Amino acid sequence: MRIPAAKLFRPFALLLSLLAWASPADALDYPTRPVRFIVSFAAGGPNDTIARILGQYLSEQLGQQFIIEDHVGAGGNIGMQDVLAAAPDGYTIGFVAPNNAINATLYEHIPFDFVRDSTPIAGTMKLANVMEENLAFPAKNLAEFLALAKTEPGKINFGSGGVGTSPHMSGELLQAMTGIKLTHVAYRGSAPAMTDLLGGQIPVMFDNLPGSIQQIKAAKVRALGVTTTKRVESLPDVPTIGEAVPGYEVSVWYGISGPKGIPAEIVTKLNTAVNAVLAKPELKERFHQLGGEVMPMSPAAFGKLVADETAKWAKVVKSAGLKVE
Repeated sequence: MRIPAAKLFRPFALLLSLLAWASPADALDYPTRPVRFIVSFAAGGPNDTIARILGQYLSEQLGQQFIIEDHVGAGGNIGMQDVLAAAPDGYTIGFVAPNNAINATLYEHIPFDFVRDSTPIAGTMKLANVMEENLAFPAKNLAEFLALAKTEPGKINFGSGGVGTSPHMSGELLQAMTGIKLTHVAYRGSAPAMTDLLGGQIPVMFDNLPGSIQQIKAAKVRALGVTTTKRVESLPDVPTIGEAVPGYEVSVWYGISGPKGIPAEIVTKLNTAVNAVLAKPELKERFHQLGGEVMPMSPAAFGKLVADETAKWAKVVKSAGLKVE
């Protein structure tokens, strides 16, 4: 399956060649001005929501404002390209999610290698994706949905926040494991997908749980299953997809990275600050309310997680025959 992609990438190698390194004095004083925190998906979606929560706490922790910027496009690659092309001085960081691992194989002409060109800084949160449907859709649970989908191959649309996102790949994995055929509808972020789900323009979507948990709790949509191996504490009545499809599992992780070459002193200062705010009981509770849990990690451990996930998703992308030209 080939998916056309807009040629939206900005010149990259030239930008990298023009960057200046931060001096040791800069590292000692860091941060002395606001920090740009770039999110690669639309405002109102789960990535944006979590980044804004973290930005608020980091602003208080480090005494400088962390400004959230949503740079949308190309399955999250536009925003990450802007991060990686920034000066490696710690004043531009990026919100990292599974799409950064998936896109390494999914995109045929991506202008950067995320593992090679980034500096891992910290892990932040782990959670589940959720499969959910419009209340008017006739299937009342996942077993009924699968039975219906098998009788109507290709006729049921499922939405996600973009090509190569973990919600998109959650849907691809479900198809691969069950033999059903759905038609993917990619949105520029999960918020517009949710708008269409609520309005009935699409019958079903996959989403990161933070982007949908309030609609699920308010009974505005019907949750068919979460993608993790265990049920989510905040939604104990929602089954796992694996209960109906043995062996199915997708976990979502979030973290922070920056351009390659950020001085070790700045990386350590940022990592220490992130882990300090993740230890705060009130932040743990906010993440719990969104269906997730904190994920403090060292820079090295987070870098290993990204590399391992990149290798894992490469197999899924290739087996599904997905490619963005």
